[in-house]
Amino acid sequence: MTQRYHLIILCACVAALAGALTFAAAQQGRAPRRFAGVIGLRPELVQEYTRLHAGVWPDVLVKLRECNIRNYSIYLKEIEYGKYYLFSYYEYAGTDYDSDMARLAADPVLKKWWKLTDPCQIPVPLRGEKEFWAGMKEVFHME
Repeated sequence: MTQRYHLIILCACVAALAGALTFAAAQQGRAPRRFAGVIGLRPELVQEYTRLHAGVWPDVLVKLRECNIRNYSIYLKEIEYGKYYLFSYYEYAGTDYDSDMARLAADPVLKKWWKLTDPCQIPVPLRGEKEFWAGMKEVFHME
């Protein structure tokens, strides 16, 4: 191969890399999508649920990050005497939410984690057909 051919290939590679870097930078500048949800918590399992989340398994956190979940929080509140609810909030920084959620659902470590946490929870009656945690509509946001 000639030097000219190598130079053309090198220029194409540099252009492709520059395009990829520009795309990545643009993605990082995108505002993340925000999600919130609510679910009940069994009163007799409040301490267990709290204990589990005080020491979330490192592999769970790694997988959440790999699937573009950021700024994730879960709050606990006793709304009425003996009636506990969890509120969750997270930001999604990726570009294919459905694919990333499918990756989470298929992960063996997450499946083991959910076997411990799901029995603590009580889905609310008025939730979406395919929802475990009931999604919430954002009505206000301030940066």
